[in-house]
Amino acid sequence: MRLTASDFRGLTLAVLLLAAAAALPLTGSGYWLSIGLTIAMFTVLATSWALFSGPTHYISPATAAFFGVGTYTTGLGFETLPFWSLIVLAGVLGAVMAALVGLATLRLSGVYFVIFTLGLAELIRQLITWAQNRSGQKGLYVLTDITEAGIYWLLVGLAALVFLAGWLIGRSRLGFALRVIGDDETVARHSGIDTARAKVILFMVPGAVAAMTGAILAPRYVYIEPALAFTPVLSFQVVIMALLGGTGRLWGPLVGVIPFTLLWENISSNFPNQTTLLLGLAFLLIVYALPRGFVGLLDDARAGRWRRGSRTETAAADEAPA
Repeated sequence: MRLTASDFRGLTLAVLLLAAAAALPLTGSGYWLSIGLTIAMFTVLATSWALFSGPTHYISPATAAFFGVGTYTTGLGFETLPFWSLIVLAGVLGAVMAALVGLATLRLSGVYFVIFTLGLAELIRQLITWAQNRSGQKGLYVLTDITEAGIYWLLVGLAALVFLAGWLIGRSRLGFALRVIGDDETVARHSGIDTARAKVILFMVPGAVAAMTGAILAPRYVYIEPALAFTPVLSFQVVIMALLGGTGRLWGPLVGVIPFTLLWENISSNFPNQTTLLLGLAFLLIVYALPRGFVGLLDDARAGRWRRGSRTETAAADEAPA
């Protein structure tokens, strides 16, 4: 794979932004560190979600299922295994679970995939609740010496890996195959692309990343219970943020994560009993008013400038003396 000058500029800018983000805990502000941690979490989740749903156009509301598996991986194993190994283990479990879900649903129409993944988090939550009731245990305490700054740095590092993976996938044969699938899956199948295999492989990426994110964040919650770990609100927040920013660019979800996180922080503190209603309204507004997100608006603006520039050049050529 040959790197162009544009690639080098993009990678340099990404490294500088990553360094700036990593310096946030050094400011000493606990409030902004908390906000930054939330932004880092949703950046990881929304970007990894867009890696699959962007090119395939499959809407996956399963983030909470993988996230919850990750939190319980840390909750069950932090007393016996090193924390870093639990993060890796959560990623493996998330990838395996995503592969099983993909094999069961991605060979069928997209609607079956959406329905199944929508109920996946609730299914796992009910199973864990049943198991804990049988054992007489309601939740898990995760008491560690890991600081909020440490969790933030881990999430920033994971975000860097997600962006790197997305950059590599976008320039690979798998990325090309998925773009063809997104344009027309029937054409892709007749072109010799193993559509089911390609979708399952890429679906494993957000599954693993969401599980690793849950494992990293478990110490922040201190006390884990099924309703917290497998909350469906998380899945819809990820979808909304990714769609708001736009899935047409690798950095698109980040453009949606930052403003929506800041807005949602204000809404949650002022209207705590209406968050679900407002979340649904936000989803409808984005789907109908910004179907391609902020990235789509930017692309339209660039296309408009290009068309105006082309017309100006054409007019100037026509008016020039022979």
